[in-house]
Amino acid sequence: MSSQDILKNASTLASYNVLLQVMFRVLTFLLNAFTLRFVSRELIGVVNVRLTLLYSTLVFLSREAFRRACLSGESGTNQSWRPVINLLWLTVPLGVLWAALLACVWLWLLEVPDAETVPYYGPAVVFFALAGVQELLAEPLWVLAQAHMFVRLKVVAESLAMIAKCSVTVVLVVFAREWGLYIFSGAHLVYTGFLVLCYAVYFVRFLGSKEAAKKNFPLQHVRDLLPCKEDGEPLIDWTLARLTWSFFKQSFLKQILTEGERYVMTFLNVLSFGDQGVYDIVNNLGSMVARFIFLPIEESFYIFFAKVLERGRDVKSQKQEEVAIAAEVLERLLKLVLVIGLIITVFGYAYSHLALDIYGGSLLSSGAGPSLLRCYSCYVLLLAVNGVTECFVFAAMSQEEVDKYNLVMLALSVSFLFLSYMLTWWAGGVGFILANCLNMGLRIFHSLLYIHRYFQFSQWKPLRGLLPSPLLLLALAVSAIVTTISEAVFCCDSGWLPRLVHIGVGAVCLLGVLVAVLLTETQLIEFVRTQLLPRYRKKQT
Repeated sequence: MSSQDILKNASTLASYNVLLQVMFRVLTFLLNAFTLRFVSRELIGVVNVRLTLLYSTLVFLSREAFRRACLSGESGTNQSWRPVINLLWLTVPLGVLWAALLACVWLWLLEVPDAETVPYYGPAVVFFALAGVQELLAEPLWVLAQAHMFVRLKVVAESLAMIAKCSVTVVLVVFAREWGLYIFSGAHLVYTGFLVLCYAVYFVRFLGSKEAAKKNFPLQHVRDLLPCKEDGEPLIDWTLARLTWSFFKQSFLKQILTEGERYVMTFLNVLSFGDQGVYDIVNNLGSMVARFIFLPIEESFYIFFAKVLERGRDVKSQKQEEVAIAAEVLERLLKLVLVIGLIITVFGYAYSHLALDIYGGSLLSSGAGPSLLRCYSCYVLLLAVNGVTECFVFAAMSQEEVDKYNLVMLALSVSFLFLSYMLTWWAGGVGFILANCLNMGLRIFHSLLYIHRYFQFSQWKPLRGLLPSPLLLLALAVSAIVTTISEAVFCCDSGWLPRLVHIGVGAVCLLGVLVAVLLTETQLIEFVRTQLLPRYRKKQT
């Protein structure tokens, strides 16, 4: 497959992932707004912080390293997929071990919530752990689908699973709210069960079909998906196994950085369960754009960079046309996420109070809620840039460089936990976001240094993507001033008419910013039009 074909497939994957994440975040957004009317803040805090942390820790530590290694561009190329699939099935016993260990910690070492306010905590811990193990059963199928660019499968599977989860949650919250945590743990088991079922049904129907033969799919039968030993082949791919171990050490640290505030809240008790619930709701609201735009771009273009670039080799020793494409894509991606991040930062500051007031009423808009969301709007800009820079760095690094970077991640993890604890005592929930900003800035700095050295002696300068046009900066600065004044005058205690005026002022300013983008960022517009919008891609083909 040529680098242009890989780029097209990665772009399509990113587009579908963005649509999928939009649906996820909208459904979660509506579900949280709905459940706020029926359950307590304490219950939401336990579910969204403590139990979700149990689940995310289990699945991340069990599969993330395997995913990165097996999608690194080396799997299934010069040899059979059989050793790779055997390696991927190790995620299940690893998940069982993590589930047992984490469940013991969550049940016996952490503070147990009050049984009257948050009933059935013990069974909920067990069910969330089982849900994580259940999801790992689909891991070999997920990697196969990603490696062969089955872009619609992930969208359909996760959409159906999310719809099923939301349906179960809504019905039980309305008609059986006394079940407490049984509602959310049962809904999560339904979600992971649907996910595994969708992948299994798809591959059972796909293997051996004419479509599989047309695509030259390397597996022929359903039994090929199961672990087994074939004559003349190693049991597992040892090269990928060593790379997996390197990524595993890194993923352990990355998980601490990604979920650091939840670990601090869970293990150090710096916030009550009710305050954790408010913080998590504001955090989810603030991260909507980051999750449904930036994360899919990072995941999809990591695959592109990993397949186009040769891991651990310098620019001059690789095919120059493929390096040129990678550099151009990196520059465009940096410009894209920078522009989106700047827009979110500018408008998020002036519209945080209004958004929380509409979403959750005085429960969220009073107190520290607006300050949390304003700070998170600034943090989104750092998230955007870090996602793209790290996806390139991880795809280009050699195994030795990955091991060295683990030491950097270790230092960042320790500093993040310390900063989170200290800043939270000083500034409450805002302290978590400030600690995240500082650590994200250090990660970006490290990645920028690597990218600069990588292209230092070549003609390509992809870091120019971090330089927006002067006209765009002017439009953003004017918008920031105008919307801040509008918030002070019209928002948010004088009824709906002043609020609508405030919204109208923001719409006019946003239109001005978009016009500036269209006039000055023509190469970026062309990249988005040709690579990230499937309908334009279909017209070209």
